[in-house]
Amino acid sequence: MTADAAQARLSVRNVRKIYGHGTAKEFEAVRSLDFDLRAGELACLVGPSGSGKTTLLKIIAGLMPPTSGEVVLDGARVNGPTKGMAVVFQEYGRSLFPWFTVEDNIELPLKTSGVKKAERAARVDDALASVGLEHARKQYPWQLSGGMQQRVAIARAVASHPDVMLMDEPFAAVDAQTRAELEDLVRTVWKRHNMTILFVTHDIDESVYLGERVLVLSSSPTIVQEDLTIDLPAERDQLETRSSKRFAELRHEVYEQVQFAKTNTGGARKPATV
Repeated sequence: MTADAAQARLSVRNVRKIYGHGTAKEFEAVRSLDFDLRAGELACLVGPSGSGKTTLLKIIAGLMPPTSGEVVLDGARVNGPTKGMAVVFQEYGRSLFPWFTVEDNIELPLKTSGVKKAERAARVDDALASVGLEHARKQYPWQLSGGMQQRVAIARAVASHPDVMLMDEPFAAVDAQTRAELEDLVRTVWKRHNMTILFVTHDIDESVYLGERVLVLSSSPTIVQEDLTIDLPAERDQLETRSSKRFAELRHEVYEQVQFAKTNTGGARKPATV
């Protein structure tokens, strides 16, 4: 293990996942995955459909055991769901209780984990402020737009004060304008709370706009095909950043990597050109 790896907030070490292990229907979904995320880093994960992005996220979150390898959070092996990580899923509507108000949805996990009432109230207030939903705290999810419901899901994750937030294609079901607003929201929340974020997306432009790094997965059985540094300015703007020459170059590189990944079934690496 390198010095950088020893200091990582989150480490994925030789993770492999085989469905139906030892049976006639054995399927190797993930071959060997290795990467580290430092504290306070925002990295995006992209790859072709079926490349194991969601499988990997579930393994990292402790929701699914790997066949071999390990996930390490702050030096401790992840063997199940942990308070140090929060997950925001794509299907935000299913993760919110329609009979609870916005603030009750955010507070519920804090109640179940034994956080005291005064602390719960402070965390809910801060989470609502983080996502710009102070005005909607007494409303119910069904009274909100899809974008606002996803803000509630993000606020609930933020309220748990995670070291790492995992996001599984959270904006796939919203319109383009709302998506742009939520992308900026993620970067705002990330900076405000100084958390580590691993953001899974199938949208190449989104990965380049959001991340400090983009990890490109190969087709299944999956490896990390490329780990690309996104050297865009720290302050980003939907119009200025996306129209810059450097954004176009990085987008082109990630697109080429994803196209190569569609036929790369584990093992080969396409040299980066940017």
